[in-house]
Amino acid sequence: MNKTEAKDVAKQGKALFGICPYVTSQQVLQEDGPVRFNELLRRIEIAQGTLSKQLKYLEKMGMITRTVHSEGAISVEYELTEIGKKFRTVLDAIESWGDEYIAQMR
Repeated sequence: MNKTEAKDVAKQGKALFGICPYVTSQQVLQEDGPVRFNELLRRIEIAQGTLSKQLKYLEKMGMITRTVHSEGAISVEYELTEIGKKFRTVLDAIESWGDEYIAQMR
């Protein structure tokens, strides 16, 4: 995939975040370590309400944990659970298949 194609895919991913469960999960589950809500919001560039809704769903499904820190200014961090971390192998396999499929389509 060349740089132009990669940029197009990234734009489509941002447009589909919160709409397509695969895109939403893929972007959130690629994070390493605990990430604050505002940092996720900046990285993914979506509406705050949409991100909040998707994070609540992933937490309900056991894919992430939510930790509230009340020392000083209140902050909220999200982190993958063990099962969430294991799901990365699924995403990696889908990406690998997708790369092969794109190459075949050319």
